[in-house]
Amino acid sequence: MAKFDAAVIGAGMGGLSASITLASQGQKVLLLEAQPQAGGKAGSLVLDGVRVDTGPSVLTLIDVFDALLRTAGTRLGEVVSLVRPNPAFRYLYADGAELDLYFKLTDTLKSIRDTLGARAEREFEAFMQYAARIWESASRAFVYGPAPSFAIVLLQSFRALGLLSAIDPLHTMQQAIESRIQSPHLRMLLSRYATYNGSDVRRAPATLNCIAHVELAMGGYGVEGGIYRLVEALVQTARKQGVTIQTETRVRKILLEKRRVVGVVLNSGERIEASCVIANADATQVAEALLPEGARHGISLDNPASMSGYNAIIRAARRRTAPRGVAHCVVFPADYQKEFSDIFERNTVPVDPAVYLCAPEVCHRAKGWPEHEPLFIMSNAPAQDETSDSSEADELAIQRMLERLRAARLIEPGDEVVWRRAPKDLAVAFPGSRGSIYGAASNSRTAAFHRPPNKIKKIAGLYLASASAHPGGGLPLAALSGTIAARAALADLKK
Repeated sequence: MAKFDAAVIGAGMGGLSASITLASQGQKVLLLEAQPQAGGKAGSLVLDGVRVDTGPSVLTLIDVFDALLRTAGTRLGEVVSLVRPNPAFRYLYADGAELDLYFKLTDTLKSIRDTLGARAEREFEAFMQYAARIWESASRAFVYGPAPSFAIVLLQSFRALGLLSAIDPLHTMQQAIESRIQSPHLRMLLSRYATYNGSDVRRAPATLNCIAHVELAMGGYGVEGGIYRLVEALVQTARKQGVTIQTETRVRKILLEKRRVVGVVLNSGERIEASCVIANADATQVAEALLPEGARHGISLDNPASMSGYNAIIRAARRRTAPRGVAHCVVFPADYQKEFSDIFERNTVPVDPAVYLCAPEVCHRAKGWPEHEPLFIMSNAPAQDETSDSSEADELAIQRMLERLRAARLIEPGDEVVWRRAPKDLAVAFPGSRGSIYGAASNSRTAAFHRPPNKIKKIAGLYLASASAHPGGGLPLAALSGTIAARAALADLKK
């Protein structure tokens, strides 16, 4: 029976980060991935010879990846080339307004002044200062360190910064936005950042308004060739550190003896001995499928799944005229608030959704076809499980996206969909997730305290590293989840 210091289940961002962190400290690591390729939700595929991303399209908090790679003796800039698209985002509104946002906040403020007026610029600048204060106050307790408790947050906030109120936990995102912003266009733009966390702007704590600071002030980057180039770089780094990576290898169970991890058993029946297991899988899947029944209470599952989404890739006739010379476009409906009530109250696909479009050739300097370019599009939807019968709703959702993009002149009538994915497909690919893109939603003021921690105290040697665990969803947070889990495992392995 093979023996390792650590078995890592899942080669998504959390699993890759955990593996690199462990191996850089001399641990013998086995990384097991059920799919044919690494990356998890940061996936890619090849369509008619062209590589396209099927997951995240913006890279933020690049210092997280640089710090991870430094543990392995390299740097982010040595393994990938970053892109700073300008303009970065174009927001298209139902009343005909068009607002461009840029990589530099100063350029964004000028664009807001030119488009929406001086008052809107002042309000937005003040809001960004407010968002920066939240990030500076909250990031240590809620992002970079172990899963927070009320006691830890109070201690760090009062001692280090003096004011717990700086993180604004008692208001919702919507309340904080509407009390500071009068422009309906900016209200919609800022409300959209709740969806980066898969949450409801009307219920998520105002603390999450810091997401605007992370993207607009700290920088939202592209990766030359596509986000999957980062995945490939992390895989290569892991292998250089000695990590053994096995794809198309599904784990059946985590093996325990007296509430202590002793290894895993594969679907093939092979048993692998390991001193610890880091699960880069949905917390629900770990608790309900991978652990023995008597040990499942060791993982809390209080938070509901975040929203899912419809994705498609369009083979679009090549053109260089506006408005497609922009990395990212968002087309808003007249009533954006209705999207949140459709998803979180009625559990239905929005009738009039906001539609997101990424142009990889602009955003990532990725190569397309000679006469066509790939476009990635997305709209939000409720979480679904793998048994849902939604084929008619799925087709209607795709058609609504296409209609909205045609009306905005972002695509032409002859542009064809060459790949599509519905929430049910995500649920099948990622067991236990219910098709959730971002792990657990943050639809309560205390959601961060209910997210499963990276170290499972009731099961010695078990750690979680995924979007459904601390610190949450998105590329950098999933990577941090892996790093935090690995550090906890290292501390225990050295005891």
